[in-house]
Amino acid sequence: MQHSLQCINCGRKYDPRQIVYTCTECGDLLDVRYDYRDLKHSFDAGEWLKRPLGVWRYRELLPVDAFNPVTLKEGGTSLQICQRLAQKLGLRIVHVKNEGENPTGSFKDRGMTVGITKAMDLGAKIVACASTGNTSASLAAYAAKAGIRAIVFIPSGKIALGKLSQAIVHGADIVRVKGNFDDALQAVFTMTSSNPNIYLLNSVNPYRIEGQKTVAFEIYQQLGDMPPDNLVVPVGNAGNISAIWKGFKDLKELGLTKTLPRMIGIQAEGAAPIAQAFHEHKTVVEQIDNPETVATAIRIGAPVSWKKALQAVRESNGLVEAVSDREILEAQRDLARLEGLFVEPASAASLAGLRKLGTVGAIEKDEVTVCIATGHGLKDPDIIVKNYELPPEVDLDTQPLQSILKLPEVML
Repeated sequence: MQHSLQCINCGRKYDPRQIVYTCTECGDLLDVRYDYRDLKHSFDAGEWLKRPLGVWRYRELLPVDAFNPVTLKEGGTSLQICQRLAQKLGLRIVHVKNEGENPTGSFKDRGMTVGITKAMDLGAKIVACASTGNTSASLAAYAAKAGIRAIVFIPSGKIALGKLSQAIVHGADIVRVKGNFDDALQAVFTMTSSNPNIYLLNSVNPYRIEGQKTVAFEIYQQLGDMPPDNLVVPVGNAGNISAIWKGFKDLKELGLTKTLPRMIGIQAEGAAPIAQAFHEHKTVVEQIDNPETVATAIRIGAPVSWKKALQAVRESNGLVEAVSDREILEAQRDLARLEGLFVEPASAASLAGLRKLGTVGAIEKDEVTVCIATGHGLKDPDIIVKNYELPPEVDLDTQPLQSILKLPEVML
């Protein structure tokens, strides 16, 4: 559809056929802009219901001119009603949007289907990203589907093996960078800025963000054409929270809703530069040089999209909170044992944050809250082995099962 690129700071506009990631004037991030007045005349939300639930159901609100998407049937993830969890938290309604159901097991697929499709439209033959894991897995899979080369930069020793194995099996060229994610991101920036034949698909790319906003459209429809009161999302590089906020604003621009949710971002305490800036009422986020957390997917000290994230939070009267690794692991366990949902630690950060905010009264008991679970638990199975004791080995010839499992006596 017709769109333009515009700098979020100085307002400079760019031709969407131009390969550009940040503003050439001031260096700030770009945003995809639509003419909503024109769109209202041709838009029919009823058409959405004729298509399968998923990212491309909402193609009228995606910046792709020729409709020939590179897709693995992403999106259409379930919105789980978590009654037992809500009861434990002292809240009436808690939903979990389970993004681990996407093809490569994380929300990144929403952005990648649009990003790779745009790359093909622009004639790219090579795509690249830096990643803590999920982006590399998604990029590798969608590049394989498109038949183009993928290059991923990862921080050596700081990526979950479940995610690394996906990038390997899909055939990506993997560069293990000595350092953390921020070092890997700088390396891929340097490579793509000096080689225009390589298309960058980190969240600094505004087209990838457009795909991620579709989670807002799905939640809106799954709740009966209404947004929730609160939307709680884990925050690492901060692209997702700003993307989801943009999705809800799209709905309002088109007259489909009058209300918008509060956007609540949750970071891990060891990697919480945005939470720190929010609580200190700062307008600029200060980088954390050595971020550390069990939640590897959000172990990022210099989030690229921090400005968009703070804008989303402040526009929506929301907030940003930080939670400890202990709180994250407790939330992961509760979600698995109370609701049967196995999510990676970063996903559980949203539940940990909800519990913390509910305790201090920042979430009203009767409000409708949706937590985003960004990735499947099998993305990082090692964390379970490291934090839970394996059951002891038993000899069933000498140890009766009844005593081992403490089974009740059989009543005759």
